[in-house]
Amino acid sequence: MPSFGDKLLLGIAPWLAARIIAWLSRRLKPEVIGDASLNRLWASRQQVIFSFWHDQLLLIVKGYKGPGAKVLISSSRDGELIARTMAYFDIGAVRGSSSRGGRTAVKAMIDLSREPLDLGFTPDGPKGPRHIAKTGVVQLAKVSGRPVVPMAFACSHGHRFQSWDRFLLPYPWGRAVYSFGEPLWYEKSEDLESFLSRLQIAMDDNTRRAGEHLSQYGLSAV
Repeated sequence: MPSFGDKLLLGIAPWLAARIIAWLSRRLKPEVIGDASLNRLWASRQQVIFSFWHDQLLLIVKGYKGPGAKVLISSSRDGELIARTMAYFDIGAVRGSSSRGGRTAVKAMIDLSREPLDLGFTPDGPKGPRHIAKTGVVQLAKVSGRPVVPMAFACSHGHRFQSWDRFLLPYPWGRAVYSFGEPLWYEKSEDLESFLSRLQIAMDDNTRRAGEHLSQYGLSAV
């Protein structure tokens, strides 16, 4: 049974976080790069699986411009806060992770893949290792036949928390960028580890590309 303090936190914190996200986004006005292939997929009514690192989660919702999405979120209390915050931006949640309710959550995502919704994964969540992809998103790509699109957020000014993922809090009035990688399809001839390796490389490249875009302004990513 949740305590009064927990109920208060769950009632107030997501509302406040949503307003902070909206406020930051208006003051950052981030650029978008690499989304041409993604837009062609949407134009052909192809739904996708977005894959992004856990530390970039805060402003990811503002970089999504698609027809509707649900994201795999940890079943922990922190996950509940994130899920309730995302709801303010019309992003749904599937609860679970690789360590808590993982099989049930991935099965729910597979069921959702039959619906006209994009799906989102943080493949290094919920506890890391940081920026190391795990197999949940690979299993979903294999079963659903959907392409995986790497997504990254980078900014020039912000704070890194001392959490396992070094969670990023952007500061206002800096430069920011959303970067999208080329879609990756699971090939029938490959195994899970092969696709996971391709995805890891693609996500690393996309994260680096986001930072390199800021460097043209003489800035570095936080």
